[in-house]
Amino acid sequence: MTTTTLERPRLFRLPDFRRLWIADTVSQAGTAITVLALPLVAIGPLHASPFQAGLLVTCEYLGFLLLGLPAGAWVDRMRRRRVMIVGDLARAALLASLPLAAWLGVLTLPQLYGVAFGLSVCTAFFDIAYQSHLPQLVDGERLVEANVALEASRTVTAAGGPGAGGALVAAVTAPVALVVDAVSFLASALFLSRIRRPDPRPERAPGARLRDEIAEGLRFVFRDRLLRALTIAAAISNLCGTVGASMLLVLLAGDLGMSPFLCGLVFTAEALGGFLGSLLVTRVAARLGEGRAMVASVVVSGTLWLLAVPFFHADGRYAVACLLQGLGWTAFMTFKVGTVSLRQRLTPAPLLGRVNATFRFLAWGSMPLGALAGGLVGQYVSVRAALWTGAVGELLAVVPLLVAVRGRRALDI
Repeated sequence: MTTTTLERPRLFRLPDFRRLWIADTVSQAGTAITVLALPLVAIGPLHASPFQAGLLVTCEYLGFLLLGLPAGAWVDRMRRRRVMIVGDLARAALLASLPLAAWLGVLTLPQLYGVAFGLSVCTAFFDIAYQSHLPQLVDGERLVEANVALEASRTVTAAGGPGAGGALVAAVTAPVALVVDAVSFLASALFLSRIRRPDPRPERAPGARLRDEIAEGLRFVFRDRLLRALTIAAAISNLCGTVGASMLLVLLAGDLGMSPFLCGLVFTAEALGGFLGSLLVTRVAARLGEGRAMVASVVVSGTLWLLAVPFFHADGRYAVACLLQGLGWTAFMTFKVGTVSLRQRLTPAPLLGRVNATFRFLAWGSMPLGALAGGLVGQYVSVRAALWTGAVGELLAVVPLLVAVRGRRALDI
């Protein structure tokens, strides 16, 4: 029996970690449906153009760009579990407003944009608090394992979510399908409220100013060579990846006229690939070393996604595209999980919220810009050109990692 096999039961016997894991899994299951349903509301009933569809994706990530930095400083001043519960309840209310508006016949694109932006703000606070709270529930030696467990459950729920979401959208329409996600956030808030570990308000230095606290998080990230490289690499990957991703459903549902169920299959393939990749993270890192593993992860995943672009057609080639997309996520998980674990391991607890916020601001804040660029390319050049642009650009994410390698042994920690 391997060490991993022996450790996992001990991790899941921790009641508070188990409640966090269940809460996250439940909410991710609903979110996997929304990933498909929200843009289909825009593309279908509201007849959004490629630019308008790209603008929706921009709104889905805009909160990280506008509030990412102050959110980290605020989270470091607040009880983190309470932040997560409030975030879940607010997201449930926002999503519930869409089927209500559709039922009343008043659903519009501006409301869709507003809800998407509100979700991004709540998610910005929730994710920073969640990543900062996890080290309070598990010890440092189990952080990688805990992150792998959470990421694996996310990819498992994401695997079934889009396919189930496609069937649900076909059966009850996209706005009504969003009710499922609203309910999932309510369930997540319930499980989070049952965590028993004390959640004290973090101590704050007398007279500390918000601006100074934000600057402290920025300095910590950019003065550390490794954290700086990981953050810039993630920002490039997310920026370019969103250029193509923002137009993927426009291509599938709009240009190719594929059904919601078939549209969901590519997300299912990505999630299955991500789940497989999450199971291989520790083995790949042990075999290659953390640094080499992350460099290889970015290069291999970017190459596979580039190869997938010409296969997106409404025939048998679509299966090949889904396979390549899934394998790309298998490769990318080493970088994704490794980045989170290293950030948690290298950052002092009082700074963790601000460091996570700095990372989110730069890495996720680049995504609305990518979505806006994707919408412009899709509108004025072609939707497929946006996919090519994003896929080629993603390979550039390896550059900051290679720069950081110089003078070190492949970033091995």
